[in-house]
Amino acid sequence: MTFVQLIECRTSRLDEMDRLMDRWVEQTKGKRTATHAVVGKDRSDASHVVEIVEFPSYEEAMRNSNLPETDQVLHEMLALCDGMPTFTDLDVERDERFYADTARRFFETIAAPGPLAPLDGLIAEDCHDHDPGNEQATIGMDAIRREIGMWRAAFDFTFLVEDQIAQGDRVCTRWTWTGVQKAEFLGLPNTGRQATTTGTTIHRFDGDGKIAEAWWQYDRLGLMDRLGALDELEN
Repeated sequence: MTFVQLIECRTSRLDEMDRLMDRWVEQTKGKRTATHAVVGKDRSDASHVVEIVEFPSYEEAMRNSNLPETDQVLHEMLALCDGMPTFTDLDVERDERFYADTARRFFETIAAPGPLAPLDGLIAEDCHDHDPGNEQATIGMDAIRREIGMWRAAFDFTFLVEDQIAQGDRVCTRWTWTGVQKAEFLGLPNTGRQATTTGTTIHRFDGDGKIAEAWWQYDRLGLMDRLGALDELEN
């Protein structure tokens, strides 16, 4: 379930706090799990500051809290506050805009270098994944991780999110995929080639804000052609 932390404090040093948060964002780039943050100043009391921070789940928030950079910034923030801040933990029942953020984070996560990060904060345990290249849907966390692992083992790749449209419990994302082959892929020997393809993915979210189903559309044949799979046929 999506998790929100509400932080309230009093400070006469908001500019310094802004600079502190900018530094924290830069230091934790690629590691922080927060997906959205809003800082507001009370119109009737300029010293009253409220920050709202969103996470995919409580577990992701705790992972974020355990970053050494987070611990450091907390100590520095306390020095800028007039008194002890208050923290309120909230489970989000529904946030349509957040679904698009989660979809975007899904693409960032599966393309991130290094070992594949946990997906339990992004997809449901019984998620159904529909890929036109597979005869049957890929069902369940373990099977989906294996499918993603096959692509990650064969390519170093990135996703560029071009557009997103959210409606109800669904988010449609138009993306551009760029990858460099580094190992055999579906029987195709490693070519070392770089290839690009475009596509769209529709994600359906469950009541906990996790991806429950996904439908992929992309030019798989064109991708294989750009990797040289059709060269021998043409010759």
